[in-house]
Amino acid sequence: MTSPRIIVLTHPRAVSTAFERVFTTRRDILATFHEPFNIAFYFGPEAVSERYKGTSATVATSEFSAVTYKAVLDSFAEAEERGKRIFVKEMAFSLFEPDGKLSSIVPSLGAGVEPGNPTVLPLEVLQQFHFTFLIRHPRRSIPSFYRCTTPPLSQGTGFDGFLPSEAGYLELRRMLDFCIEKGLVDKSRLIVIDADDLLDEPEKIVRSYCDRVAIDFRPEMLEWSDADREHAARLVPTVFQGFHGNVDGSSSLKPRTHAQKTVSVEDENKEWAEKYGSEAQRVIRETVDANIPHYEYLKQYCLKV
Repeated sequence: MTSPRIIVLTHPRAVSTAFERVFTTRRDILATFHEPFNIAFYFGPEAVSERYKGTSATVATSEFSAVTYKAVLDSFAEAEERGKRIFVKEMAFSLFEPDGKLSSIVPSLGAGVEPGNPTVLPLEVLQQFHFTFLIRHPRRSIPSFYRCTTPPLSQGTGFDGFLPSEAGYLELRRMLDFCIEKGLVDKSRLIVIDADDLLDEPEKIVRSYCDRVAIDFRPEMLEWSDADREHAARLVPTVFQGFHGNVDGSSSLKPRTHAQKTVSVEDENKEWAEKYGSEAQRVIRETVDANIPHYEYLKQYCLKV
């Protein structure tokens, strides 16, 4: 392998699919994978997630019911044999046991506990990747994710009910710390992107990112043709397509023209209660507050442009 596999670890509703789409335009050099480990995490025989446990009809009929973590890695190797460099966009929690539990290596990759390794992948596998991170403030991502897990959007996403364990910030923080501890990343060259910075100054952020992962940046990566959009849509597994309505209709990543409003906690609570009800507001508030410390910890490493 001449160049390390690039992986962008993120959490739900962090503008990650739009960021991924930038790199799907580089079909000349990259093979892009959209949340492949997430398939194994939710649907395969090694499924770690609690979401679909007990719903055997859903999982048994899934086209992904045989996908293991090793099968995902094998698909990367096949793309590399075709001369492509691997670019992966992935939910960080798909590499961990939920709720901060001790993780064991998945059976297809050896099984057992690897001392000091918080993930379900062996260290020798993790060493094959250049880890990068994408985050967004919980006050923006958590309510958006909650909305995706309740009707009417849940009918398209297949996520019936909100699970705070899928917020994803804890796993991002644990992964970043582990990467630093084991030398999987150079602390002085960490790549952490805040989605709001990406939305404000996309070209500067993407250009800086490309420089650090050794991809030649081209301005046209921020503009998507019909062929680009069709290719990107094919990369998204059918079970996840309900999450991407906004980006599917877009044709570029341009700086947003409106400033982010500063909203008080009281105003947020009022807005969430009006949209989702008082009990939902309580759950959203608790989840946001629980993850702000993780977000702020990660934020200190963010790219500055």
